[in-house]
Amino acid sequence: MIWVPQQTGDGSFTFFSETFGEAFHSDKGAKSEAFEKFAQVTDLVALAHQGTVRILDVCYGLGYNSAAALETIWQVNPDCHIELYALELDPTVPIAATSPNLLESWTPDVREVLIALAQDLQCDLRGLNATLLIGDARKTISSVIASGFQADAIFFDPFSPRKCPQLWTVEFFQLVKTCLASSGKLATYSRSAAVRSALIEVGLVIGSIPLEANPLSKQWSMGTVAAFESGLRSTLPELSPMEWDHLMTKAGIPYRDSSLLGTQAEILAQHEIEQNESQRRSTSSWRRQWGV
Repeated sequence: MIWVPQQTGDGSFTFFSETFGEAFHSDKGAKSEAFEKFAQVTDLVALAHQGTVRILDVCYGLGYNSAAALETIWQVNPDCHIELYALELDPTVPIAATSPNLLESWTPDVREVLIALAQDLQCDLRGLNATLLIGDARKTISSVIASGFQADAIFFDPFSPRKCPQLWTVEFFQLVKTCLASSGKLATYSRSAAVRSALIEVGLVIGSIPLEANPLSKQWSMGTVAAFESGLRSTLPELSPMEWDHLMTKAGIPYRDSSLLGTQAEILAQHEIEQNESQRRSTSSWRRQWGV
């Protein structure tokens, strides 16, 4: 696979996946998305002051979310001990992301980490112990679970639910939840009702990643943050009434994959059957009500 860098709105670069039919990042800004939707909302600054941070990066891709986390933490506490597990399907992506024009926006230490993980799948630097696991995340996460790893922050960044439903199912979120510390937070760019319902079904409470301090009642948020109710360090930003109402429609029926072996087509087909059989309100009716 030849990965061709595509410049995004903040000057950083991303790739486009022909397999999934999507870019790895928002065209508004690949690097800024890593900070805004992952590093900032998972309280990494506060965690860095405590001296130890454990991170699980689901769908590592170009490594931007992990890179943003490292820059955030080391700026606050250069001596912080960091443990990082990253899961990625395609090993050619992190390797391609180590080209000089993609690395130049990161600090020298972060560049060293990105190169080491891409080439060796392992990195020990400045108190960092990082491992990149290659393969289907539904399988590779078993190694993380077996180690007893408990993440303070989980970055959940697969391709969109319709393109890659395999990693947005109730069953996979159940495995991911096993790796979340009692006081930890999971962050994802997705605001899908199906995804949010799945997070709730596995026992997490959810909040939004708001666009501004006081979002409007009919405003979409930038993503979703989830945590254990008993372990919240701060109140999660509330979803707007429009978004809560969205969860009650057919769109809020989560994806399922009981075998954790289902294909995209199989999972989407089962999801469509559940939606058709459901007595829930239609999404089109919800759209008319809220003027979406």
